[in-house]
Amino acid sequence: MKDMTLNEYQLLAARTINPALTEDEVEQHALFGLASEVGEVLGLWQKRLQGHEIEEEHLLKELGDVAWMLAELCTVDGYTLGEVCRMNIDKLRARYPDGFDTEHSIHRKANDI
Repeated sequence: MKDMTLNEYQLLAARTINPALTEDEVEQHALFGLASEVGEVLGLWQKRLQGHEIEEEHLLKELGDVAWMLAELCTVDGYTLGEVCRMNIDKLRARYPDGFDTEHSIHRKANDI
């Protein structure tokens, strides 16, 4: 199966956004859903501490749900996943020009969020 771009994913995911919701409700749905889905991923790891094995397919499906919620939030707010990810990479390149190091992590420049 061929991988898709982030923006292709976002467009395909958007077809399943609930059209009965207002923009404000879609934004709330995305925010609450993002927190909820991240919680489900964390729950899998919490179970691991109790001796459970993490089923790879289950983890991948939950990560996909996280991606869907992020795509919904970007869509309702007028961003593309591609631009959000590009901005993040640009930020990381500026913060860590030679790759991660603890010194740059601890002592960030002003306004480096």
